[in-house]
Amino acid sequence: MAPTLSSIYVIVNPLAGRGFGTKAAPQIEQFLREQGVDYDMACTTRPREAIDMARRAALDGYATVVAAGGDGTYQEVINGVLAAEEKGAQSAVGVIPVGSGCDFAYSVGVPGDLEGACARLARGQTKVVDLGRVTVDAPLPGAPMTRYFDNTVGMGFDGVVTEECQKFKRLRGMALYLPAVLKTVFVSLRPARSDITCQLDGSAPQRLQSTVLMATVCNGPREGGGFFIAPEAQNDDGVLDVCLADMVSRPRILGLIPHFIKGTHVDKPNVRMMKATHVVIESPDPMIAHADGEMICTEGHRIECEILPSRLRVVC
Repeated sequence: MAPTLSSIYVIVNPLAGRGFGTKAAPQIEQFLREQGVDYDMACTTRPREAIDMARRAALDGYATVVAAGGDGTYQEVINGVLAAEEKGAQSAVGVIPVGSGCDFAYSVGVPGDLEGACARLARGQTKVVDLGRVTVDAPLPGAPMTRYFDNTVGMGFDGVVTEECQKFKRLRGMALYLPAVLKTVFVSLRPARSDITCQLDGSAPQRLQSTVLMATVCNGPREGGGFFIAPEAQNDDGVLDVCLADMVSRPRILGLIPHFIKGTHVDKPNVRMMKATHVVIESPDPMIAHADGEMICTEGHRIECEILPSRLRVVC
């Protein structure tokens, strides 16, 4: 069925993709008009505003609320739509890849170009996918303690890379993440000195070695615009994929980077891949972490993730 009048509400993050969202907005409008889509559009003006905008749009009765941005924008819109769902509203979520990573768009099969993504919105086909829920004990000021995530939660190396990405003002995609990765390896990386405990699905806690490079909890296979951290992950299988990498020397980290890009790291020494529905990571030392490419803590000591099967209807 073709979309009805103004059944689609598009939220554009003009800062997504290092400002690419500003240039993309008129192109999105053009492609939607060419596809015969009736829509309303608004742009965010501040961080986390998309949460409230999406919640209001869903409560106002829009059938589909679209996030035009990157993974952080997708997460905000999803959280807003699900907040409205608690009050009885039912909306699907659409995504248009505008940001630096757009890994959730990739995982649900949305084309990477604006025209192709708009064509998918016009077609209106949907699928139901899983979401994750993450709770952190020491969130950043103004950030929620618990939120939904659609793609990955990364601790350690992942979190430091995300923090470094914020210092690059012009790059997008792999051109952004790869330099941030290299800077993390050679300059910023300060591995946690204390033991880390990982608990999966209520089993006995597993004590990891005293220095852990990274722990990444994945609903989708890819993060950072092209790093296949969990190549077997599927966002409709009801489980989370967990990648645990022990700390190794900097030369060995460099040697692992091409494998993480291709997803061939899974059988390498010092890398463990597991599946679970509930994951708890604890450390006496402060942990730095992100969720869907957005910083959630720099001094967390307990991070809990759980899968929520078949939680979101997304246009793909």
